Amino acid sequence: MLDPAQLKRTFDVVRGEFSVMADAEVTVECAPGTLTPQMIDNLLLCGVNRVSLGVQSFIDQEAAAVGRLHRRATVLEDIGRLRSAGISNINIDLIAGLPHQTAESWRESLTETIDTGVPHVSVYMLEIDDESRLGREVIAGGTRYHAHFVPNEDAVTNFYVVACDALNLVGIAQYEISNFARAEFESRHNLKYWTRRPYLGFGVDAHSMMFSAPPDAEAVRFSTTESLEEYVEGTKLQAIRINRPTALEENFFLGLRLNRGVDLREVADKFGCDAVAHAFPIIKQLESYGLVDASGNVVRLTPRGRLLSNEVFQCFLAIDEVSARN
Repeated sequence: MLDPAQLKRTFDVVRGEFSVMADAEVTVECAPGTLTPQMIDNLLLCGVNRVSLGVQSFIDQEAAAVGRLHRRATVLEDIGRLRSAGISNINIDLIAGLPHQTAESWRESLTETIDTGVPHVSVYMLEIDDESRLGREVIAGGTRYHAHFVPNEDAVTNFYVVACDALNLVGIAQYEISNFARAEFESRHNLKYWTRRPYLGFGVDAHSMMFSAPPDAEAVRFSTTESLEEYVEGTKLQAIRINRPTALEENFFLGLRLNRGVDLREVADKFGCDAVAHAFPIIKQLESYGLVDASGNVVRLTPRGRLLSNEVFQCFLAIDEVSARN
């Protein structure tokens, strides 16, 4: 949405206020078709070394059905131009469950993605949002916005499983529920969220997390207003203090998003042995359902657990209740 001059101004402000590490991962999300030669030159000038492309689908009909303006050829041209400019760290976003999508077309999108040779792929399952035009139409059983061509839930689940198998097979390994990468190309930005490391967000509706000094809180999450007018007027940040029990819950449901899972020894070191003891009954129950694998000191989601991850995460919100009963 920003023109090259506006983008450069943003980067100039950041570098004027912060010491940016020489090897920092600097990512910009781009819609295919917006990468003009001037924009690519400007990205290089700003120090950008990673670009994420919102492709969603390599099938032109599917992309058009959700309002995307690009075609398959556009994406391939953009990737070629980025590589020629020296930016090879590229991510492609795909969505499973788009209108008109079939098992055959999904495999075609995956094959095209793999053939591009990009080192990072994100695969998201379409979420029906009742605040979106498509979502409201799907819920109502209507036909506008191609809603009646949205695949059913079982098909979308199968698309996700197929993507996991296909990407892992060629060395684009799954490291998080929705993310796959070749070795050393995992998104450093997103890993901050899942490993609960501090981060700062700037702008409208931006979120941040900083650790806090006990005993007041273990961490503080704060956000800016989602209203541009209120933001310009200088509306104060909204802060939420995260106490230790909540931090423990976050440690589990964020850490379990990663394939490497949660190390219970690290949990014990940070929250105490009682925290692990209180979580243990939950872990054993989930293991009996085949949703997690508890090998040694590490707990991981199973493939089935990834498909039911929200239900698994909900279970760890009960750690406090287990603690209280004991």
